[in-house]
Amino acid sequence: MSLFKDKTLLITGGTGSFGNAVLNRFLKTDIGEIRVFSRDEKKQDDMRHEYQAKMPEVAEKIKFHIGDVRDVQSIKNAMHGVDYIFHAAALKQVPSCEFFPIEAVKTNVLGTENVLNVAISEGVKSIICLSTDKAAYPVNAMGISKALEERVAVAKSRTVSPDKTKICCTRYGNVMCSRGSVIPLWIDQIKNGQPITITDPNMTRFIMSLDEAVDLVLFAFENGVSGDILVQKAPACTIMTQALAVCELFGGSKDNIKIIGIRHGEKMYETLLTNEECANAIDLGNFYRVPSDNRGLNYDKYFTDGNAERNTLAEFNSNNTNLLSVEEVKAKLLTLDYIKEELAKMGK
Repeated sequence: MSLFKDKTLLITGGTGSFGNAVLNRFLKTDIGEIRVFSRDEKKQDDMRHEYQAKMPEVAEKIKFHIGDVRDVQSIKNAMHGVDYIFHAAALKQVPSCEFFPIEAVKTNVLGTENVLNVAISEGVKSIICLSTDKAAYPVNAMGISKALEERVAVAKSRTVSPDKTKICCTRYGNVMCSRGSVIPLWIDQIKNGQPITITDPNMTRFIMSLDEAVDLVLFAFENGVSGDILVQKAPACTIMTQALAVCELFGGSKDNIKIIGIRHGEKMYETLLTNEECANAIDLGNFYRVPSDNRGLNYDKYFTDGNAERNTLAEFNSNNTNLLSVEEVKAKLLTLDYIKEELAKMGK
């Protein structure tokens, strides 16, 4: 953690699942200070008590700031002296964004613009903006707003020297057991003897753990070039496969799975890299890097001579990636602290 030694890190939306994962990863390192910026004082107070109880020797490194990315002044109040930012604040529930799209724009697009502008003015060294696979070929308001967030970040990276402020995006799929995700819902349904509700059994989704989400952000922080979008090569599975894995772990009945149909704005499969991005994507082993197109607006300066050979990589989506079996999904679930804790509560 030498890159973070004695540094100050600000996490927007820091009371969410990602913010908690970062705190658990970083608090016992040589980082100087972690600022949690969010608008929910109750969640902040809960976090304050939680970390004072479980990590009392380092809890003083956490500083809580009430504010909203929609409010520039509240961002300024929290930004002084910050070295790095993980920008995780977002509206991300697909159906709610469908009903309130302007609210998604205010937080995901304009909020990102506010954070970037203040960060640049304050001389923040590096900003990693968290995005989602729903930003690739977006069909819903959440995905469209996150695609615009990415465009705002990439455009802003062209206006500031990377030696002063580096701006990168990370794009990832469904984070298992994160707040508002489906697995905790299924576990509760099993405990209460209710049917396990799924949208469409053939729907596929990329899956990753919170630790892997943090790994991707750290990879972008250490290896990204300003203007990059970085993607992890995540596996996927069908919704039915995931539901069956949860049933087998928690004693749910496979005959008690109820199909409720696709909700507002949902896709049958998600895309982490579009076909167009694949033309210039760089394979970095476990990750893909999509560099910014830094040409100017004067296209008369550019021309093509013959057919340039493009990458052979095609669209990377949750149908053509590695699809996990029920046993593989169970093995992945059993690596998660949340799953271990829930199984222990049930005496399993």
